[in-house]
Amino acid sequence: MPKEFEVAREYEVDVPPGRVWDAITSGSGGWLWPMEYEPREGGAGPFGSTITTWDPPHRLTVRTEDVGFPTQSLNQIDHTIEPRDDGRSSWVRYVHSGIFTDDWDNQYDGADKHTDFYLHTLREYVTHFAGRPVVFATFEGPGVSADSDAFAAVGRALGLSDDTAEGARVRAKGPGGEDFDAVLDYRNPYFIGLRTDSALVRFFGRGRWGAPVGMSVHDFAPGADAKGNETAWKGWLDGVFAG
Repeated sequence: MPKEFEVAREYEVDVPPGRVWDAITSGSGGWLWPMEYEPREGGAGPFGSTITTWDPPHRLTVRTEDVGFPTQSLNQIDHTIEPRDDGRSSWVRYVHSGIFTDDWDNQYDGADKHTDFYLHTLREYVTHFAGRPVVFATFEGPGVSADSDAFAAVGRALGLSDDTAEGARVRAKGPGGEDFDAVLDYRNPYFIGLRTDSALVRFFGRGRWGAPVGMSVHDFAPGADAKGNETAWKGWLDGVFAG
């Protein structure tokens, strides 16, 4: 039975509104995935959407009435950005709404939990990497990683103990058995975020929603290689579940 949904969040970040606006409209590869917007009301947005509000750097709304897959028939995303502290910081309200046509509880749960991780990653990007060129890669682990309990193996493979908390500086284990320094900037049973001096490395435990573990690498290092990152990290991820 089709049913409307709404996922709303408010947050503050210590950067000017223009930096948040740029992150959403032209820098999305640094925290989500690369997207393009035709800069006007009525213009084209990502995934066949239409821009219904274009008011930089205060308001952006995009709407899709033909989402293109059977579990959803309407999708709208709205960002409202207001200055705080004489324009030195920003308050943001994010609203994702629409209609799920099937498996409503599972679809809503996935959207709700992913929203927190994505918006946290946006704040990490605008705080530490805004405006830097980025190379983006995303991929999935093997089918066995879709088990609801599989994601715990990712933390163990990274060398994280069960009590390693958000904000901790860690020596993580990456591709080729090489260690690297990072901040554990996000962690819960479904997601892990690592921030290095030159990258945001994100892990998505999607077994709860019947999908394999996913990864994205947002690499800001000079000469970064998307294919090299994918080859290295996908090999690492496949190795986590090879047994």
